[in-house]
Amino acid sequence: MPTRLKRPSFWRQLLLAGGLVAFQGYLAFNVVSGQFGVESQKQMHAEIGELKARSGALKAEIDAYSHRVALFDPARLDPDIVSERARALLSMAQPDDLLIMVDPSTGKPTSGSSAALSESKLIDIIEDDIE
Repeated sequence: MPTRLKRPSFWRQLLLAGGLVAFQGYLAFNVVSGQFGVESQKQMHAEIGELKARSGALKAEIDAYSHRVALFDPARLDPDIVSERARALLSMAQPDDLLIMVDPSTGKPTSGSSAALSESKLIDIIEDDIE
């Protein structure tokens, strides 16, 4: 009995090749603009740089705070720093302290002595600074 061989369909081969080309196109698109593609890597590197800069700034701030905390260590307590901070927080001064009046709007010291400004102007400046 003779055997008849079936020839593969042309459309089946074409459909398989088209499907593989479409899959390769999908992969190529994701390589360029996917979540972890070439374009996204540029954005990630920029974000990494920004985060490193922010991390450095936060580290400097943490170091500054740890230094200030270390100054209040009871074993090495500096009385000058304690009195300075207490007087600053309580808005008090001693008779031998040198006071410099600062204009709050400009941040610069007022010129001359307090005699140059009238008492009402000084009270207005102080009240504006408190508010």
